[in-house]
Amino acid sequence: MTFLVTGATGSVGRKVVDELVRAGHPVRALTRDPGKAGLPEGVEVVAGDLTRPETLGGVFDGVTAAHFIGFAGDDYGPLESAAEVVDLAVRAGVRRATVLKGVQGEQVEEALRKTDLEWTFVQPVEFMSNALNWAESIRTEQTVREPFPKALSAMVHEADIAAVIATALTGDGHHGQTYVLTGPEALTKPDKVRILAEATGQDIAYVELTEQQARERWAAEGHAPETIDFFVWVHGDPPEIGYTVAPTVEQVTGRPARTFAEWAVEHKERFTA
Repeated sequence: MTFLVTGATGSVGRKVVDELVRAGHPVRALTRDPGKAGLPEGVEVVAGDLTRPETLGGVFDGVTAAHFIGFAGDDYGPLESAAEVVDLAVRAGVRRATVLKGVQGEQVEEALRKTDLEWTFVQPVEFMSNALNWAESIRTEQTVREPFPKALSAMVHEADIAAVIATALTGDGHHGQTYVLTGPEALTKPDKVRILAEATGQDIAYVELTEQQARERWAAEGHAPETIDFFVWVHGDPPEIGYTVAPTVEQVTGRPARTFAEWAVEHKERFTA
Protein backbone atom coordinates (compact mmCIF):
# COMPACT_ATOMS: atom_id res chain seq x y z
CA MET A 1 0.00 0.00 0.00
CA THR A 2 1.60 3.25 -1.17
CA PHE A 3 0.49 6.51 0.41
CA LEU A 4 0.69 9.77 -1.54
CA VAL A 5 1.21 13.02 0.35
CA THR A 6 0.61 16.26 -1.57
CA GLY A 7 2.00 19.50 -0.19
CA ALA A 8 4.68 17.23 1.22
CA THR A 9 7.16 19.98 2.09
CA GLY A 10 4.63 22.14 3.95
CA SER A 11 4.48 22.51 7.72
CA VAL A 12 1.85 19.76 7.97
CA GLY A 13 2.65 17.66 4.90
CA ARG A 14 6.24 17.10 5.98
CA LYS A 15 5.03 15.77 9.32
CA VAL A 16 2.46 13.53 7.62
CA VAL A 17 5.35 12.01 5.68
CA ASP A 18 7.27 11.52 8.93
CA GLU A 19 4.29 9.84 10.60
CA LEU A 20 3.81 7.40 7.73
CA VAL A 21 7.51 6.60 7.45
CA ARG A 22 7.77 5.91 11.19
CA ALA A 23 4.88 3.48 10.85
CA GLY A 24 6.70 1.65 8.06
CA HIS A 25 4.47 2.65 5.15
CA PRO A 26 5.74 3.27 1.59
CA VAL A 27 5.36 7.00 0.90
CA ARG A 28 5.28 8.98 -2.35
CA ALA A 29 5.69 12.71 -1.77
CA LEU A 30 4.46 15.28 -4.28
CA THR A 31 6.26 18.61 -4.45
CA ARG A 32 6.87 21.26 -7.07
CA ASP A 33 10.63 21.15 -6.49
CA PRO A 34 11.93 17.69 -5.54
CA GLY A 35 15.51 18.95 -5.40
CA LYS A 36 14.68 21.07 -2.36
CA ALA A 37 12.38 18.60 -0.61
CA GLY A 38 14.78 17.33 2.03
CA LEU A 39 12.46 14.46 2.98
CA PRO A 40 13.48 11.26 4.82
CA GLU A 41 15.48 8.57 3.08
CA GLY A 42 13.29 6.00 1.38
CA VAL A 43 10.51 8.44 0.47
CA GLU A 44 9.74 8.49 -3.25
CA VAL A 45 9.76 12.18 -4.15
CA VAL A 46 7.95 13.14 -7.36
CA ALA A 47 7.46 16.46 -9.13
CA GLY A 48 4.01 17.87 -9.75
CA ASP A 49 1.69 20.80 -9.12
CA LEU A 50 -1.94 20.37 -8.09
CA THR A 51 -2.83 23.60 -9.88
CA ARG A 52 -1.56 22.05 -13.14
CA PRO A 53 -3.11 18.58 -13.54
CA GLU A 54 -1.09 18.00 -16.69
CA THR A 55 2.00 17.65 -14.43
CA LEU A 56 0.47 14.76 -12.47
CA GLY A 57 0.81 11.96 -15.00
CA GLY A 58 1.55 8.71 -13.16
CA VAL A 59 1.58 10.36 -9.73
CA PHE A 60 -1.41 8.34 -8.51
CA ASP A 61 -0.37 5.01 -10.06
CA GLY A 62 -0.23 2.29 -7.41
CA VAL A 63 -1.46 4.64 -4.67
CA THR A 64 -3.96 3.24 -2.18
CA ALA A 65 -4.61 6.41 -0.17
CA ALA A 66 -3.81 10.06 -0.83
CA HIS A 67 -3.57 13.16 1.32
CA PHE A 68 -4.63 16.38 -0.39
CA ILE A 69 -4.24 20.01 0.52
CA GLY A 70 -7.50 21.86 -0.07
CA PHE A 71 -5.91 25.04 -1.41
CA ALA A 72 -3.61 26.23 -4.17
CA GLY A 73 -0.02 26.43 -3.02
CA ASP A 74 1.62 29.32 -1.22
CA ASP A 75 -1.20 31.83 -1.58
CA TYR A 76 -3.78 29.46 -0.01
CA GLY A 77 -6.33 30.35 -2.69
CA PRO A 78 -9.04 27.95 -3.90
CA LEU A 79 -7.81 24.93 -5.83
CA GLU A 80 -9.72 25.45 -9.06
CA SER A 81 -8.30 22.26 -10.59
CA ALA A 82 -9.69 20.07 -7.79
CA ALA A 83 -12.19 18.13 -9.90
CA GLU A 84 -9.51 17.19 -12.46
CA VAL A 85 -7.06 16.15 -9.74
CA VAL A 86 -9.61 13.99 -7.93
CA ASP A 87 -10.65 12.41 -11.23
CA LEU A 88 -7.02 11.41 -11.85
CA ALA A 89 -6.94 9.77 -8.42
CA VAL A 90 -10.19 7.89 -9.01
CA ARG A 91 -9.11 6.61 -12.42
CA ALA A 92 -5.80 5.42 -10.95
CA GLY A 93 -7.60 3.34 -8.31
CA VAL A 94 -7.04 5.40 -5.17
CA ARG A 95 -9.48 4.19 -2.50
CA ARG A 96 -9.09 6.60 0.42
CA ALA A 97 -8.35 10.32 0.81
CA THR A 98 -7.80 12.93 3.47
CA VAL A 99 -7.99 16.68 2.93
CA LEU A 100 -6.36 19.46 4.91
CA LYS A 101 -9.07 22.08 4.60
CA GLY A 102 -8.09 25.59 3.58
CA VAL A 103 -9.64 28.91 4.53
CA GLN A 104 -10.90 29.55 1.00
CA GLY A 105 -13.09 27.23 -1.02
CA GLU A 106 -14.17 23.63 -0.70
CA GLN A 107 -13.43 22.45 -4.22
CA VAL A 108 -11.51 19.34 -3.18
CA GLU A 109 -14.14 18.31 -0.64
CA GLU A 110 -16.94 18.82 -3.16
CA ALA A 111 -15.11 16.73 -5.75
CA LEU A 112 -14.48 13.88 -3.29
CA ARG A 113 -18.12 13.80 -2.15
CA LYS A 114 -19.08 12.88 -5.71
CA THR A 115 -16.84 9.79 -5.71
CA ASP A 116 -16.86 6.39 -4.01
CA LEU A 117 -13.60 7.12 -2.19
CA GLU A 118 -13.45 6.94 1.59
CA TRP A 119 -12.77 10.55 2.56
CA THR A 120 -11.93 12.41 5.76
CA PHE A 121 -11.70 16.19 6.03
CA VAL A 122 -9.34 17.72 8.58
CA GLN A 123 -10.04 21.27 9.74
CA PRO A 124 -7.41 22.66 12.12
CA VAL A 125 -7.71 26.01 13.83
CA GLU A 126 -4.67 28.31 14.09
CA PHE A 127 -1.31 26.53 13.76
CA MET A 128 1.10 26.92 16.67
CA SER A 129 3.78 27.60 14.06
CA ASN A 130 2.17 30.99 13.40
CA ALA A 131 4.14 32.11 16.46
CA LEU A 132 7.25 31.91 14.29
CA ASN A 133 6.10 35.24 12.82
CA TRP A 134 7.37 36.73 16.09
CA ALA A 135 10.78 35.07 15.95
CA GLU A 136 12.72 37.99 14.48
CA SER A 137 11.31 40.64 16.81
CA ILE A 138 11.93 38.39 19.82
CA ARG A 139 15.49 37.63 18.74
CA THR A 140 16.36 41.25 18.00
CA GLU A 141 14.45 43.20 20.63
CA GLN A 142 12.68 40.72 22.93
CA THR A 143 9.35 42.30 22.00
CA VAL A 144 6.09 41.21 20.36
CA ARG A 145 3.85 43.91 18.89
CA GLU A 146 0.33 42.73 18.13
CA PRO A 147 -3.27 43.96 18.35
CA PHE A 148 -6.23 42.31 20.10
CA PRO A 149 -4.65 41.07 23.36
CA LYS A 150 -7.90 39.56 24.68
CA ALA A 151 -8.70 37.40 21.65
CA LEU A 152 -8.39 33.68 22.34
CA SER A 153 -7.00 30.92 20.14
CA ALA A 154 -7.04 27.17 20.75
CA MET A 155 -4.03 26.81 18.45
CA VAL A 156 -2.99 23.30 17.43
CA HIS A 157 0.42 21.65 17.02
CA GLU A 158 1.24 20.75 13.40
CA ALA A 159 2.40 17.29 14.52
CA ASP A 160 -1.05 16.61 15.96
CA ILE A 161 -2.68 17.58 12.67
CA ALA A 162 -0.33 15.19 10.89
CA ALA A 163 -1.02 12.40 13.36
CA VAL A 164 -4.77 12.67 12.78
CA ILE A 165 -4.27 12.68 9.00
CA ALA A 166 -1.98 9.63 9.13
CA THR A 167 -4.45 7.79 11.35
CA ALA A 168 -7.32 8.49 8.97
CA LEU A 169 -5.24 7.50 5.94
CA THR A 170 -4.12 4.18 7.36
CA GLY A 171 -7.04 3.09 9.54
CA ASP A 172 -10.72 2.33 9.21
CA GLY A 173 -13.68 4.16 10.70
CA HIS A 174 -12.97 7.70 9.53
CA HIS A 175 -14.99 7.85 6.32
CA GLY A 176 -17.36 10.80 6.09
CA GLN A 177 -15.87 12.59 9.10
CA THR A 178 -14.85 16.24 9.34
CA TYR A 179 -12.40 16.56 12.20
CA VAL A 180 -12.00 19.98 13.81
CA LEU A 181 -8.59 20.03 15.48
CA THR A 182 -7.47 22.25 18.35
CA GLY A 183 -4.86 22.26 21.05
CA PRO A 184 -5.72 21.53 24.69
CA GLU A 185 -6.18 25.17 25.79
CA ALA A 186 -7.29 28.58 24.54
CA LEU A 187 -4.62 31.26 24.87
CA THR A 188 -4.37 35.01 24.36
CA LYS A 189 -1.37 36.60 22.66
CA PRO A 190 0.07 37.73 26.03
CA ASP A 191 -0.32 34.11 27.22
CA LYS A 192 1.71 32.91 24.25
CA VAL A 193 4.39 35.55 24.84
CA ARG A 194 4.67 34.48 28.49
CA ILE A 195 5.03 30.83 27.48
CA LEU A 196 7.70 31.68 24.91
CA ALA A 197 9.55 33.70 27.54
CA GLU A 198 9.52 30.72 29.90
CA ALA A 199 10.69 28.33 27.18
CA THR A 200 13.55 30.57 26.00
CA GLY A 201 14.62 32.04 29.34
CA GLN A 202 14.14 35.59 28.08
CA ASP A 203 12.15 38.59 29.23
CA ILE A 204 9.79 39.22 26.30
CA ALA A 205 7.56 42.30 26.27
CA TYR A 206 4.09 42.38 24.73
CA VAL A 207 3.22 45.75 23.17
CA GLU A 208 -0.41 46.21 22.15
CA LEU A 209 -1.08 47.76 18.76
CA THR A 210 -4.31 49.52 17.94
CA GLU A 211 -6.33 48.13 15.06
CA GLN A 212 -5.26 51.07 12.92
CA GLN A 213 -1.58 50.51 13.72
CA ALA A 214 -1.98 46.84 12.82
CA ARG A 215 -3.72 47.72 9.55
CA GLU A 216 -0.88 50.08 8.65
CA ARG A 217 1.74 47.44 9.41
CA TRP A 218 -0.04 44.79 7.33
CA ALA A 219 -0.40 47.27 4.46
CA ALA A 220 3.32 48.08 4.66
CA GLU A 221 4.02 44.34 4.44
CA GLY A 222 2.18 44.29 1.12
CA HIS A 223 -1.12 42.67 2.08
CA ALA A 224 -4.21 43.51 0.04
CA PRO A 225 -7.09 45.40 1.70
CA GLU A 226 -9.36 42.32 1.68
CA THR A 227 -6.60 40.27 3.31
CA ILE A 228 -6.16 42.92 5.98
CA ASP A 229 -9.90 42.87 6.65
CA PHE A 230 -9.64 39.08 7.04
CA PHE A 231 -6.76 39.48 9.53
CA VAL A 232 -8.79 41.97 11.57
CA TRP A 233 -11.74 39.60 11.65
CA VAL A 234 -9.87 36.39 12.45
CA HIS A 235 -7.59 38.01 15.07
CA GLY A 236 -9.93 40.60 16.50
CA ASP A 237 -13.22 38.73 16.56
CA PRO A 238 -12.33 35.08 15.98
CA PRO A 239 -15.14 32.64 15.26
CA GLU A 240 -16.15 30.37 18.11
CA ILE A 241 -14.58 27.36 16.42
CA GLY A 242 -11.18 29.05 16.72
CA TYR A 243 -11.14 29.27 20.52
CA THR A 244 -13.33 26.34 21.57
CA VAL A 245 -11.16 23.43 22.73
CA ALA A 246 -12.15 20.15 21.05
CA PRO A 247 -11.09 16.64 22.15
CA THR A 248 -10.67 15.38 18.59
CA VAL A 249 -6.89 14.86 18.59
CA GLU A 250 -7.05 12.51 21.56
CA GLN A 251 -10.20 10.78 20.30
CA VAL A 252 -8.59 9.99 16.95
CA THR A 253 -4.97 9.32 17.93
CA GLY A 254 -5.41 7.98 21.47
CA ARG A 255 -3.11 10.55 23.08
CA PRO A 256 -3.60 14.10 24.37
CA ALA A 257 -3.04 17.09 22.12
CA ARG A 258 0.34 18.77 22.55
CA THR A 259 0.47 22.07 24.44
CA PHE A 260 1.89 25.36 23.23
CA ALA A 261 4.47 25.06 25.99
CA GLU A 262 5.70 21.83 24.39
CA TRP A 263 5.81 23.50 20.98
CA ALA A 264 7.74 26.46 22.42
CA VAL A 265 10.41 24.20 23.93
CA GLU A 266 10.75 22.29 20.64
CA HIS A 267 11.32 25.55 18.71
CA LYS A 268 13.06 27.72 21.30
CA GLU A 269 16.24 28.07 19.23
CA ARG A 270 14.21 29.96 16.59
CA PHE A 271 13.52 32.71 19.14
CA THR A 272 17.02 33.16 20.55
CA ALA A 273 19.86 35.16 19.00
